[in-house]
Amino acid sequence: MLRHADRIGDALNDRGRARAQNLPAALAGYQIDAIYSPDIARNLETAEPLSAATGLAVTIIPKEYAGSRMTRDHPNGTVVWVGNKGNLRTIWAELTAPGEAPQEYGEIGVIKLNGPAPRTVTRLTVTS
Repeated sequence: MLRHADRIGDALNDRGRARAQNLPAALAGYQIDAIYSPDIARNLETAEPLSAATGLAVTIIPKEYAGSRMTRDHPNGTVVWVGNKGNLRTIWAELTAPGEAPQEYGEIGVIKLNGPAPRTVTRLTVTS
């Protein structure tokens, strides 16, 4: 889970575009099965380089119950959610992940669901 890249208004700025271009490298250690985002231009622009690098289309879904939808559709998979501050916090809570949801540009929170065991989180950073 990550917040869209740096922006000015509704569009990514130069730093945000650079950060989006570096997203595939930041997630290179993961076999990604799906990329999700709400239908917000800055989120989709952030996800585009990852989509191009993986060959996976970005699946646009509503933010409501996105955590349930992603885990239902990919129960044993690795999915990426490119979101916003509010929906990141909501999905984080829905998935009962420990700690705080990523809120700053460049922060990535990797939640491992672990079946019935407590969730674990790995923190990564996307540089710009």
